[in-house]
Amino acid sequence: MAAIPRIDPKLSINADVARLGAASAGRGEHRRDVSVLPKAHLHLHFTGSLDVPTMVALAQNAHVKLPEQLTEGVPFSTSATTKGWFRFQRFYDIARRAVTGEAALRAVINNAARLDAADGARRLEIQIDPTSYAASVGGIINALDIVLDEAAQATKRTGVEVAVIVAASRLRHPIEARTLARLAARHAGTGPGQVVGFGLSNDEWAGDTATWEGAFRIARNAGLPGVPHGGELRGPDHVRAVLAALHPARLGHGVRASEDPALMDQIIQAGVAFEVCPASNVQLGVYQTLADVPLRRLVQAGATVALGADDPLLFRARLADQYRIARELGFDDFELAELARSSIRASFADAESKDVWLAEVDAWLAG
Repeated sequence: MAAIPRIDPKLSINADVARLGAASAGRGEHRRDVSVLPKAHLHLHFTGSLDVPTMVALAQNAHVKLPEQLTEGVPFSTSATTKGWFRFQRFYDIARRAVTGEAALRAVINNAARLDAADGARRLEIQIDPTSYAASVGGIINALDIVLDEAAQATKRTGVEVAVIVAASRLRHPIEARTLARLAARHAGTGPGQVVGFGLSNDEWAGDTATWEGAFRIARNAGLPGVPHGGELRGPDHVRAVLAALHPARLGHGVRASEDPALMDQIIQAGVAFEVCPASNVQLGVYQTLADVPLRRLVQAGATVALGADDPLLFRARLADQYRIARELGFDDFELAELARSSIRASFADAESKDVWLAEVDAWLAG
């Protein structure tokens, strides 16, 4: 079996971020290191969490040939259309075929935890649909058991609390989502190696959102908050449908809600947090430039915002890179610290852990 490479904390960032950073260099400002800013990572997909060297090693082990798009340094980009999403999903599915067997599942979790540790994360809530990996390990029960066990072990090794969000896919039947919700409910908790939420991902245009209400009700009755995707490819009307049917605690992305001030107020008043992934919003064609991402608008409106990396394997921007993007968009260190606090508060960690991490954010700012 090919060795899984050690993690290189020097990660490439989006070319647009590099350009912005070069333009702002030499201003003489004291800028604290965002890679050591304590934070929580709440929007990260399982296979999409990989870095290129680990992806290549897993593909070699699984005898899967990777396209250049998954091995070269250029971030994936497409248009925010059904065709564009299909193109993105095609590359993601190729990568997912390389994640075969127990060792590969464990490698993904361990890799994600170590990379997030290098980016200052204190908490990682990684999202997985066990159905996608079940065939190589004897079913969805085994797949989830392996991931949860490795999450607990990775927590001990890295110091990053690794918890899991079980997510259904819009491309599968809602009845399958109910099965996943029942499985997730068996492992419900708030700590490392436990299931802490229930999600819904993939093409936002697929299916009728209301048909997943039953799965989210099962999860909610087991104490699992809902974290569905919404408000990325589709606009405010679909966000309203997600709110009405699925009653989320957090919105995966949610940025398109910024187009409707009344809807924004509704979300903020309900205490629903936004998982905002600036780099992927641009690379998926939701916005043309990083400056178009409504991060400032959301924060100024009073929203709870947690920055996330989404799928760094394809977008080539990890967790700390999202904070670098925010900095180059005008957020100063005090505001970056507040974004980190928001991510911690929006996590499903226990109150004691949150208090510790919030104090560490204060220490970063004081330093």
